[in-house]
This record gives sequence, structure tokens and C-alpha cells, in this order.
Amino acid sequence: MSRSPASPVPKAGFARLGLGPAVLRAVADAGYRAPRPIQERTIPAVLRGRDVLGLARTGTGKTAAFALPILDRLTERRAPGPRALVLAPTRELAAQIAGEFRTLARGTGLRTATVFGGVPERPQIAALRGQPDVVVACPGRLLDLLGRRLVRLERIETLVLDEADHMFDMGFLPDVRRILAALPARRQNLLFSATMPREIRALADRMLRGPLVVDLTRGGRLETIEHAIVPVEERAKRTALDRLLAEPGFASAIVFTRTKHRARRLAHQLSEAGRRAVALQGNMSQSARGRAMRGFRDRTYEILVATDIAARGIDVPGVSHVINFDMPGTPEAYTHRIGRTGRSGCDGKAYTLATRDDSEMVARVERRLGTPIPRLRTEGAGPGRDRSGPALRSRPRGSRSRGAGKARRSRW
Repeated sequence: MSRSPASPVPKAGFARLGLGPAVLRAVADAGYRAPRPIQERTIPAVLRGRDVLGLARTGTGKTAAFALPILDRLTERRAPGPRALVLAPTRELAAQIAGEFRTLARGTGLRTATVFGGVPERPQIAALRGQPDVVVACPGRLLDLLGRRLVRLERIETLVLDEADHMFDMGFLPDVRRILAALPARRQNLLFSATMPREIRALADRMLRGPLVVDLTRGGRLETIEHAIVPVEERAKRTALDRLLAEPGFASAIVFTRTKHRARRLAHQLSEAGRRAVALQGNMSQSARGRAMRGFRDRTYEILVATDIAARGIDVPGVSHVINFDMPGTPEAYTHRIGRTGRSGCDGKAYTLATRDDSEMVARVERRLGTPIPRLRTEGAGPGRDRSGPALRSRPRGSRSRGAGKARRSRW
């Protein structure tokens, strides 16, 4: 049946979520076509001023899910700022969030300032004096400026905790509580993360008032990431790494290590072997960290060897591989690390080099995912084997015999 001329034409894309014309133009200019599930489920509630807890896997558009409705509300009623505060756990993530805010605010006249340590404070103080609409900050530098009365938070209408589970852990919680005490009691609270352990969720629930809870993380399937455990002896890790980096389809990789020293050493070893590798770890100056990230983004470097400061929120297009050279310390860290590949609907591969000592953590990760992780076998990686053994062998993706998952967890 044809539509009556008097019938209203249904809105499509982001327009159906209730966003205004100015933000919709910026969305179109940014190349966004259709909203992702986390955006569809949360944007209307944020626009209505409701508290939201949004849980979705990495690379699914969580930043735009809070940035778009915040920008829309700021354009609707202009007032001196800052009116929105976004807290992030790392400088790299704060800079990335601020960049997305600026992209989505083009043409609106709204301004975003960043506040984090490791760089000179004067430009940040100057930006704050200009009363920006949005401040994206790491807690440490923000508290320092707050204590010196160089930033004002009494006008904040919306608070966002990105990577909220990490912001509520014991490393950040005291600082977050001090910042919360400086904010207006009446405000909107938005918490977004890819993971939310039960004990952290209890803290989040105390902060939120009548929230909309959207949890898109249930179930163990990671649709765009082919991930596997590589059982290996500690001394054979480097050989296994080289073979994984030689896989067909390799474009770029993030290699995660447990310690800063190991990240530096492994990046140096890979560079000496002719690879374009760079380290990213917490002892580096902010300028050096910035150069490493820029070089990885523009493909000056093909391999980023990093500690967990690169595990959360960092979005670099085209990362084909994530390799856990060392087993992550928690199931949540596993999810965040491997989520650096397979982003925005693209396919990626993630491998974890696991020794016998890692078997307990492997089992914990599998329980968290609710499914066994396939094993990728390496010949020449066992005790007494020659390091120059044959290439890697794997089972077909998703194939496993009945009961094989349980058996493989204990067979190293």
C-alpha cells in the first residue's frame, strides 16, 4: 500500500533518536551513517536527563553514545561552562575522547578542553579560563587544579565516567570521591564501560539514581575477534611471537606485556630484528607517549609493545592483531586488551601466549566468557624442543570435539 501524502515520513538514522539539527549535521560530516546498538539504546535516555549505565564491548561506539546527547543538550541551552565533565583513566584515552567531542561539535560553537598530567599546565589553565563547555580530564591533574582554584566545577550538569569499572577501582576511587564532592548534588551521571565486575557494580549503583541500565556484554561470543590461547614455554615466547607476526593478513599489532621494563626490552628486540616497533609504558614522558601513539596510528610503527595503559578505550583503526605476550592479570583485562582489534565491525585476531603457570587465569577468563577459548598449537614450544621448530598449527575456527574445551584447559 502506498503512503498517504499526509502521512509523516519516519525519521531514519540518528535523527530518530531525537538529536537536533546542529548535531545531526556534525554526525553526517563525521561520516556516521547508522547508530550502533549502544547508541540506539542510551542516547534517548541521556537526552531526557536520565542517569545511564552503559555496558558494551570495546569498539562498539560508546564514546559517541554519551558525546552526541551531551553536545545536543549543550546546544539547546547556552550558558557559561564547564557544564559537562568526562573522567578517563589514562591520558591517551582522555585525548582520544576530547578529539571525538571536537569532531562531533564542529559547527556548533561548543568547546572542549583537556586536563591531564605529563604536559605543561599553562595551556590547560588558559583553556579553562575560557569557560569551555566540556572538560575531559584525568583525576590527578584535575584535583591539583581544583585545589588551587584554577578550575570551577559548580556548573557541571553531566558527569561521565568512561571505563567506569577502572575509575571505581582502588587506584582511582579516592580521587573520584574527592571530585564527586566538588560537583553539584543535582547532576546527570553517565557510566560507560566494556566490563563491570560485581563488586565494582555495587559502587556504581550507589552513585546512580534511577538509571537506565543497558548491558550488551552478555554471552561469550566476540563476533569480530578470532581469539586463541597459545600454550608455550616461557623461553619460547619470542619464537611464538615472531611466528604470529608473520601470519598472512598481518597489518599491525599491539603486543601486551606485564611490566614496563619488559615492554621496553621487547620493543628494542623487535626493532633490532628489523621490525618497526615502539614501546608505550607509564615511565615514558607524555611527549614520548604521544609520539609513540601518533607513530602507531600513521603506520610509522607496525607494532606497539605496551603495558595495560593501552588496553582501555584506545581506538586505532586497522589493528589486525593483539598478542598477549604475558597473560593479563584479570578476566576483565583480557576483554579490554583483545578489544583493541576487531573494532567498528572489522575482523581481528587476538592470541595469548600462556604458560603452565597461567592455567588458572585461563580458566577464569573462560568462565567469564562462558565458553572455552580455542587452543593454537605450536610445535617446538615445549620443554627440550629446538626454538627453530616448525610453524604454528591451529584447529579450524570454532571447531572442538565434545568435552575438548575442558580437557584443553589442563593440557599444556
